[in-house]
Amino acid sequence: MVRAAFCDDDVGALGRMQAFLDRYSRERRREIVYTAFHSPIELMAEIERGARFDILFLDILMPGENGIETAAEIRGYDRNVKIIFLSSSPEFAVKSYEVEAYFYQLKPMRWEGFVRVMDSVLELCEQERKNKLILQCKSGITTLDPDRLEFCEVIHRTLLFHLASGKVLESTGSMDELSRRLADCGCFLRVHRSYLIHLGYVQSITSRAVTMASLAEIPIPRGKYNEVKDAFLAYAFRNEQVKL
Repeated sequence: MVRAAFCDDDVGALGRMQAFLDRYSRERRREIVYTAFHSPIELMAEIERGARFDILFLDILMPGENGIETAAEIRGYDRNVKIIFLSSSPEFAVKSYEVEAYFYQLKPMRWEGFVRVMDSVLELCEQERKNKLILQCKSGITTLDPDRLEFCEVIHRTLLFHLASGKVLESTGSMDELSRRLADCGCFLRVHRSYLIHLGYVQSITSRAVTMASLAEIPIPRGKYNEVKDAFLAYAFRNEQVKL
């Protein structure tokens, strides 16, 4: 199920978008639930109460607070929602990148354009969901974006997920299974039987240890330095992080 929301002070524009989504759901046979908001205040109140959406169509020119300002507030609660700005002017297109907008659409939105945007954003949502890790933590079920994971260590049967934010999540499981689960991401390396690292957070490598962005030092077993170094360089070149 996909969760969508619309926020626009124009009742006619809201009705048009809802009609588009109803038609899209029927023709694509997708289960999409949506909520309509008439103001940023209504939208933010719902998000502050814990509501989360996969896709948000957000008008820019609204009374009180414009859509760019609202999106900046939303990012404090949710980094994953795909924000699609709707505007009658291209004036704010550049600013939309500052809040990680998925798309900037000039009004009025036509049916063909709506379909193209929805097909594209849903494909991205599905890909991200496939890559999410679902963890059974002490606090309950947690989903984790692998790109937020700096490294993981295992102590007995306990997996400690060290996030880039500094937070540590604790879960039960197998390092072997976690390594297999993340193999397709192309950015993780098991440098030690007890450690799995995200190569994007590597700060330096010596013959004895890998230093991560958090300054955590991950031990390298004897004789494995070249393997770790080569894996890091291959990742860095692939992601154009190396400049000669």
